[in-house]
Amino acid sequence: MKVGILGSGIVGQVLAKAFNSEGHEVKMGTRDVLKKEVVQFQNDNASIAIGDFAETAAFGELLVLAVAGNVVIDAIDISGKENFKGKVVIDATNPIAKEPPVNGVLKFFTDYNSSLLEKIQLHIPEANLVKAFSCVGNAFMYKPNFNGQIPTMFIAGNSEAAKKTVTDILTSFGWETEDMGAAEAARAIEPLCILWCLPGFTKNQWTHAFKLLKA
Repeated sequence: MKVGILGSGIVGQVLAKAFNSEGHEVKMGTRDVLKKEVVQFQNDNASIAIGDFAETAAFGELLVLAVAGNVVIDAIDISGKENFKGKVVIDATNPIAKEPPVNGVLKFFTDYNSSLLEKIQLHIPEANLVKAFSCVGNAFMYKPNFNGQIPTMFIAGNSEAAKKTVTDILTSFGWETEDMGAAEAARAIEPLCILWCLPGFTKNQWTHAFKLLKA
């Protein structure tokens, strides 16, 4: 599959390498192809192509939104909304506000009756968005190792076919997947980012993931 990763920060780089490791043809999109970190990434990962956002969005059969949540709409517009039509789009963003955490609790620019996924879906209604990779740190997105325990990735989206595609990807990445339902379910998934980060900010503990247990 041709995979376009929109975002060249650490999340974008981790996911680009992960998809490449699974045999996909990957292009990573960035605002500045000459940025020092991007050039270094290209030198270290010759099999992953680099392009601007529009080139990357046009290239990918599957796209991943891996930019900061507060700039994701702008990134989509730069990429060309037409390049998202009919495609599976993994939304790995979170609506983290610019204000600092309070006692380790991040602030969001959404409320509990809305989600960033829903906002993005309204912006590109012909794309098949799936929330994924938003409730764990980048170090554990690919082949997470928790002493033999398989962690749970929570997903949401309106397209059953798109969620099946993403579930298959998550399985290959070493995750079990829990489909929480339609786009509105992202209102519950996105705040898991706050919970995941809490022990990190308060105890410097960042090596954990969620696991859904069923009786």
